[in-house]
Amino acid sequence: MLDSILADITIHKALVLVVPAMMILEYALNQTPQCPGWLRIWILLGIGIIAGIFGIGFTVNGIANGIIATGISMAALQLIKQTLNRY
Repeated sequence: MLDSILADITIHKALVLVVPAMMILEYALNQTPQCPGWLRIWILLGIGIIAGIFGIGFTVNGIANGIIATGISMAALQLIKQTLNRY
């Protein structure tokens, strides 16, 4: 049963717009000293899931796309930061 649900998850075109917006939000949260690091991840995950639900619908696919968008944005920003701050 779980296999059939997970097999139906497809990456939606709306992620093209959500990922850069979440990268900007993640950068802004990193500049906020009052926001601890563990909380930033949860804020971004919540916003990513909400964006997936609004963009695709309240389905497993929408929630999964929100989680995927969060992961892509966090990985991309880390890639940029670590590339620019090489030793």
